[in-house]
Amino acid sequence: MTSTTIPAPRTGTSGAPGAPGGPVAGGAAARRWWGLIAALTGVFMPILDFFIVNVAIPSIQSGLGASSGQTELVVAGYAVAYAALVVTGGRLGDRLGRRRAFELGMAGFTVASLLCALAPDASALVVARGVQGIAAALLFPQVLALVQALFAPQERARAMTYYGLAIGLAAALGALVGGALISADLFGLSWRWCFLINVPVGLLALAAVRSLIPSLAPSAATRLDVTGGVLLFAGLVLLIGPLTEGRALGWPTWCYPCLAGAAAILASFARHQLRLHRAGRAPLLPPPLFAQRGFLPGLLSVFAFYAGLSSFFFILALQLQQGQGLSPVHSGLEVTSLALGFFISSLLGRRLAERYGDRPLTVGTFVLLAAYAGAFLATAADPRLTDRTLLALVLALAGFGQGLVLTPLLGRALAAIEPAYTGAASGTLAAVQQVGGALGVALVGIVFFHFAGATGLSPAAADSRGFQAGLVYLALTVLATLAGLRALARSRTA
Repeated sequence: MTSTTIPAPRTGTSGAPGAPGGPVAGGAAARRWWGLIAALTGVFMPILDFFIVNVAIPSIQSGLGASSGQTELVVAGYAVAYAALVVTGGRLGDRLGRRRAFELGMAGFTVASLLCALAPDASALVVARGVQGIAAALLFPQVLALVQALFAPQERARAMTYYGLAIGLAAALGALVGGALISADLFGLSWRWCFLINVPVGLLALAAVRSLIPSLAPSAATRLDVTGGVLLFAGLVLLIGPLTEGRALGWPTWCYPCLAGAAAILASFARHQLRLHRAGRAPLLPPPLFAQRGFLPGLLSVFAFYAGLSSFFFILALQLQQGQGLSPVHSGLEVTSLALGFFISSLLGRRLAERYGDRPLTVGTFVLLAAYAGAFLATAADPRLTDRTLLALVLALAGFGQGLVLTPLLGRALAAIEPAYTGAASGTLAAVQQVGGALGVALVGIVFFHFAGATGLSPAAADSRGFQAGLVYLALTVLATLAGLRALARSRTA
């Protein structure tokens, strides 16, 4: 199919995917919306894959005879490569063009998934997972940049609704999908289906994106900041590696020099970016990006929110699987009500924002606080949470609050970004999501296991105590998110 290069996005609003609307021609509008849905696989698949593999670890360990260190690298290798390279991935999209970068990332992710599924031993799986993380780092930031490039400002709220929905459902459904695939054990492939499922989805996404999304001209003709990329990669690896693996290993001595080295290298990276900018060259993260209206408080809000979002799923899995003794597939079924609540609020979020502005975001934070308080009181009354109806209500409330916040928050952070900074902003936002999630899980893990390790308690009571302590930590991340939202609102009215 012959590709065309398109200019800036057209104005006007459109109807739902597949339906004409507004002043934009119906066929063109429908094509762009279906193209967005195809592109959202670039968000859905990397996040779903992370949660699916967490469920599959016991099966991988038994199937490949992997050591505990190797199974940890299966998870951490992907997460570290993904987070450390995602900013560079966003800037590569500037140079290569959004659709081309997306296609390369999706092709790499699909091939790496096949290599994971065919891995003959644990070492091969660890390497394939690292490649998968690198591909995800190129793939993920292109989706946000495509939203900015393809849709006019008045259309982006709807586009971001779909974007947030893809993120939330991938996180909420990961355990359920992973447990179902492993339990089905089709053709005796067990955990390998967790990777094989990506292959047909990736091929379909590539075909759909090529057909539905026109080629976008590169927005940066200058050389890529290789030195900055190396410094950022090294700094984030030294930061995220200990945060991801430190708690599970009992915080060995090597964690502390790594964290100190991360601080020094990231400081060098910041100085390098300033030097390039003052010399009139193109740094990986242009300093003026952080002066864009609302971007810095938006980043802080996203960081705090993701530090809580990832932590919530972590301690919930511990509570359901350790505290209640549920299997991965049954614990995934328990989370269905959370996914339903998230789905409903995500669909309502755009209309509520159009009518009430930023107030639904604030309401969402208070809904989350109410859900965490409800879970705290429920476990205090019944450590095993045997009342399934009450558990479903609390999780639905949590999902509803998460949807009210997540869907519009990312759009708010990027709302005033100039087109020249789209790739850098998208990559930075994706990196902040990953670092916030890694730091959040590390911190909530410390809190959970400290309080769950109290002596003289039954296993259910100990896990309940750890869960309650984790909920207090989650409430603090919500309050930090709320503070960031207030700062964001002030910056928008300044």
